[in-house]
Amino acid sequence: MTDRDGIRANAKYLREVRPIDPDEIHEYVEGTPHPAVVRQVLREEALDLGLVERADGTFVPAPETVVEPGWAPEAFPERYAAAFEELLVERYGIDWHRGESGDHLRETIRRLKERYYRQHPVEYDEHVALGYGLYHLPDYYATVGYVLDTLAERGLVETPLRVLDVGAGTGGPMLGLHDYLPETALVDYHAVEPSAAADVLDHLLDETGRNFHATVHRTTVESLDLASLDPARGGDATEDAAEDGSESGGAGFDLVLFSNVLSELDDPVDAVERVLDVVASDGAVVAVEPADKNTATTLRSVERSVVARTGVSVYAPTLRLWPGEEPSDRGWSFDVRSDIAVPAFQSRLDAAGDDPGVFTNPTVQFAYAVLRPDGTRRVDVRADRARHAKMADFDRHVTQRIDLLAVKLSHDLAADVDGGANPLFKIGDGSEAVGVFAVLTRETSLNATLARAPYGTVLSFEQALVLWNDDEEAYNLVIDGTTIVDRVG
Repeated sequence: MTDRDGIRANAKYLREVRPIDPDEIHEYVEGTPHPAVVRQVLREEALDLGLVERADGTFVPAPETVVEPGWAPEAFPERYAAAFEELLVERYGIDWHRGESGDHLRETIRRLKERYYRQHPVEYDEHVALGYGLYHLPDYYATVGYVLDTLAERGLVETPLRVLDVGAGTGGPMLGLHDYLPETALVDYHAVEPSAAADVLDHLLDETGRNFHATVHRTTVESLDLASLDPARGGDATEDAAEDGSESGGAGFDLVLFSNVLSELDDPVDAVERVLDVVASDGAVVAVEPADKNTATTLRSVERSVVARTGVSVYAPTLRLWPGEEPSDRGWSFDVRSDIAVPAFQSRLDAAGDDPGVFTNPTVQFAYAVLRPDGTRRVDVRADRARHAKMADFDRHVTQRIDLLAVKLSHDLAADVDGGANPLFKIGDGSEAVGVFAVLTRETSLNATLARAPYGTVLSFEQALVLWNDDEEAYNLVIDGTTIVDRVG
């Protein structure tokens, strides 16, 4: 029987002295276990001991790293694409994209799209999970890093990192998170996935690094005993780690992901509230949904309900710029990023069908919300009644020029409809009851920031004209040659 305690004791002693080499310490352990056995025990104990394994096979204390922003993937990594296609070949054969199997997968993707559009529940069997992965692995991979960048730009993504991924699906967000973090990051990753998608997730987890420690919980978030996942974990090992400072962090999860799952839960508000109990005091809940109206507005509704019931703070993007105010408009808001290259498995399935382009999915468009218990906000600025008009009071200001603060909450919406129309952007200040859209009728050097600023930027407007749009039942904020727009924060 392996002397696990002896291996731990040697590791705890040596880690403050020099890298821990299994080829060395096996000689000091009772029974002289093989170095491979020692290495496996150290891998299993790495989280409690706060160790990471280096490329040379030695173990060192996990570095505390502040992750830098700058995520901009151009393609879904080939090693992940190859691993996923292995599943398709294993299930359907080398010509999985042709014949009956190809027809079945294309029909599965069509049904998935239709059911999501109509907000009907989806049952994930093996075929549906593979179809879902075929269509969504690349864009979900890309999305998660863009959202994490909003936290990283303020130094709020740190390792070691504890992650709870609710509704982990086939693993797109997991792979994006894995590649977002440094190779030396110590990660305690827990996936919650009750469906057959967990089989795909399990397979793709084999492609992650040696310091990405994963546990898959094949149950629903409603049924999961979240308290049992408290990273304190209890027991002698944790007590020892706490005594010598090697434990990999404080209690709670640093990051909880709800990626493309809220619209599928029976009670998404309750699910988010439940996980808030296991979020670290300086942690974050990140919720992401597709950009379409139904799922994006569902996300915003959940965000607002959770804020109202728990008092948790919205970190981004829909900042409440007026203390005590909450928005009540439709809330359809989403970010748009550069397309991701179409992977070979999508191209093969698409080319073998009769509808070119239907089964490729290069677009990266998503709605998101980041919530934090500690009240931290992406931009720590608030409107001032003495200087700024409030959107909730716009009925008083129609046909007047005003100054205000607002968050940019869309790309150019007019470009989607008519390339020749004036650029149009959704904006909000957290008090709006109906939609507010900034219309750039004349771009100047003083207002060009409106068009150029990224999604989620807080902007100050001076001398903007308020009009009511009867056709859209919304306010238009006219940005012309008189208006000044600046970035805030």
